[in-house]
Amino acid sequence: MSALQINSFKEYKEKYEKSVTDPESFWSDIADHFHWKKKWDSVLEWDFSKPEIKWFQGAKLNITENCLDRHLDTIGNKTAIIWEPNDPDEESRHITYRQLFVKVSRFANVLKNNGIEKGDRVCLYMPMIPELAIAMLACARIGAVHSIVFAGFSSSALASRINDSQCKMLITANEVYRGTKPINLKAVCDQALEQTPSVEKVIVYRRTVEPTDMTEGRDAFWFDELQKVEKDCPAEEMDAEDMLFILYTSGSTGKPKGMVHSTAGYMVGATYSFENVFQCKQDDIYWCTADIGWITGHSYIIYGPLCAGATTVMFEGVPSYPDYGRFWEIVAKLKVTHFYTAPTAIRALAKHPLSLVDQHDLSSLKVLGTVGEPINEEAWHWYNDNIGKTKCPIVDTWWQTETGAMMISPIAGITPTRPTFATLPLPGVQPVLMDEHGNEIPQALEPAEGRLVMKAPWPSIARTIYGDHQRYKDTYFSTYPGNYFTGDGAYRDASGNYRITGRVDDVVIVSGHNLGTAPIENAIDEHAEIVECAVVGFPHDIKGNALYAFVTKYDESKKSDDDLRKEINNLIASTVGAIAKLDKIQFVSGLPKTRSGKIMRRILRKIASQDAENLGDISTLLNPDIVEEIKSGAL
Repeated sequence: MSALQINSFKEYKEKYEKSVTDPESFWSDIADHFHWKKKWDSVLEWDFSKPEIKWFQGAKLNITENCLDRHLDTIGNKTAIIWEPNDPDEESRHITYRQLFVKVSRFANVLKNNGIEKGDRVCLYMPMIPELAIAMLACARIGAVHSIVFAGFSSSALASRINDSQCKMLITANEVYRGTKPINLKAVCDQALEQTPSVEKVIVYRRTVEPTDMTEGRDAFWFDELQKVEKDCPAEEMDAEDMLFILYTSGSTGKPKGMVHSTAGYMVGATYSFENVFQCKQDDIYWCTADIGWITGHSYIIYGPLCAGATTVMFEGVPSYPDYGRFWEIVAKLKVTHFYTAPTAIRALAKHPLSLVDQHDLSSLKVLGTVGEPINEEAWHWYNDNIGKTKCPIVDTWWQTETGAMMISPIAGITPTRPTFATLPLPGVQPVLMDEHGNEIPQALEPAEGRLVMKAPWPSIARTIYGDHQRYKDTYFSTYPGNYFTGDGAYRDASGNYRITGRVDDVVIVSGHNLGTAPIENAIDEHAEIVECAVVGFPHDIKGNALYAFVTKYDESKKSDDDLRKEINNLIASTVGAIAKLDKIQFVSGLPKTRSGKIMRRILRKIASQDAENLGDISTLLNPDIVEEIKSGAL
């Protein structure tokens, strides 16, 4: 049992109360559980009007000493990372804390040997292999700033991110397999590097034996570089507010935002939330299925679990290869106790026969989690009944790239859960609901709905957008001055539990009525023959706007499309209201999604509005081919 973990709902309420009435004392007590080279002079200085946020000012530390060094004497021989490859016939890798410490230190020396210094930006474009974790930790070891780009983005997306942060080095792999499909990552990099003058060195990990094109003087193989260096590398002393990493997230303008996370606050926030939400014990096996290219992977595959001394699983493959039972096969094989995935994955897996689940022993599972989007009720119950066997609490976590750590979530086994609700804020998180006029909606005995806003900072909040602080201010602090605006709407029940209702910009005005698309989508998703859907607005001569749904149904659906359309609209009328009925329902085999599973409604709006010739760059989608299919079937 970790000293950071809350043990009862009564204790949660006490800790929460202290965290909002005396945040400096609260977070000082939490921070005392970490290793510091020098303690802080002040816990918190902040001004949301600028906005400027500083946590643990004056402190000196290195996050890798908290992830690695401090564990060596106590759990050095414990497995830190279990790596499960794409191909089930390939051998897993188990890396202990001591082995990881040596690998990180050695690769940190490779970075230094290639001219990387404290403050330099290093881009990582790698598959889900342990070397990605080693490289990011090696950057942090020497004070270099890592910028991880998901290894499925196009060369132009990679180049734009490298150029925005002026990365000096690129680390990649020659190839990766995604299912049965080989992807030549080095070729993508070479194309990007034609437009990235800041990159001086490229280090390539040889994931496959295929020949690899290398540019002399610029490119070097990972293994060759390791032979040139020693294994000892002292950790660089970092200021609390020094940049730890930049991570790009989609902006409404289309230009990615490089969110900057600092060292100390991020470490404290990610670790404290991991310890409490999941309630891992010493011998538990924790698996987050995300990619490290997203904030979920940063916080809850690497930094949070390793700081907590947990065993964390990295999976290289996809849930569909060699069949749709792959996740459950791995759970049974590794005796996974904590499983954290996205509702998108749950819905995709629920489409397939239950025999793919039932053939595997899932009795090791203790806690289930969801991340990335609100989970609909049907998916929640499928997950609860078939994966958790109604014995595992489900932690439905709400947070963002910008928040760095989970904000609203049940604490496993402690917070009473309610399907589709993220429930209560974690200690230190102060959410409020605002109405359309910017007035706070006070907590009362009746439910309320509004825009979700944070009225005080938390340690892991992003400090700025790299190179554009004005955009940071405009995006997050201008809508409700003095507050951080999440961009999400939320419903709050009489007990103070929150359910995220979706982005507030996903609102369509139909005949003068403001209709949020999320409740309509939730209603459609409850239909037994529907997998998932996306609802957007399109121009209408009489109503101003009307609603258009793109719907994926189960393969074995026996009903005619027309019958299904009628049933969907009847369901909407009964759950949301007749005003929310759909004018158009197009059945599609899939929806355009980003690599993190987010549905690209911007593209669907264009198609619905018959403006499909101006879709912009779709190469970064998980499934760009689906766009053509949707366009050709547009109503």
